Amino acid sequence: MRTPTEMIVGLVLCPCGLLLTFTGTLTPKWRQVSLIPNQPIDLILEQGIWDVCRERQSSHDRLCGQADELGYFEQVPVRVAQGMMPTSVVVTLLGLVVAALGVRCWQEEPQHLVAGVAGLVLLLSGLLSLVPASWYTHELWALPAPTGSTLVVGYSLVLSYLGSCLEIFGGLALTLSFHQCCKDHRAPKLPPSPLTEAGPQSTGGAYHNPWDVLEDERDGQHQRSTLPCDSDL
Repeated sequence: MRTPTEMIVGLVLCPCGLLLTFTGTLTPKWRQVSLIPNQPIDLILEQGIWDVCRERQSSHDRLCGQADELGYFEQVPVRVAQGMMPTSVVVTLLGLVVAALGVRCWQEEPQHLVAGVAGLVLLLSGLLSLVPASWYTHELWALPAPTGSTLVVGYSLVLSYLGSCLEIFGGLALTLSFHQCCKDHRAPKLPPSPLTEAGPQSTGGAYHNPWDVLEDERDGQHQRSTLPCDSDL
């Protein structure tokens, strides 16, 4: 049996979402601060949920581990992201393991119920990463920053958004397996055929293949040939 389309879609989108979410969680560029007063014009401050880096665009000198003088890491959106983003990564890994057990491409029949449960787990993981990304975006201009500077969305936040959406779509695709599970459960069980119950010893005269017909004809000809002819009388 071929792997159903919804399972293939789920197993393609969710690992891609996991990679994007994992990258967005670790990289320190959720917000970019530029044009900082009393600082070189090419200085950029990159803020993530774990680290703060500063970079000179002219020389590409990058230095991370900057001191949090404005209390950026103490803000609620940042602390929520620190807790929910790693949780989302772990839940996604768990969902992919369950999905692999449910799809079971090396078997003839996939386990639709297990694949559907994996879809729910992956859907939850996508929501776990979407909530902090959305909250951070909503509070982007309210988080502490040097006065008069310019704030821009960083690529880490964009990757977190994309990864969350891929996980949600992949989880929804896998949850469609519940439909096939319900269809199999509601399908009426047909009684066994009388021919199969009779077995090979049945005398009903039914032929199972053309070779049986040929054998029967040859037996009939042999029996007719043994009858006495008029010349023998």
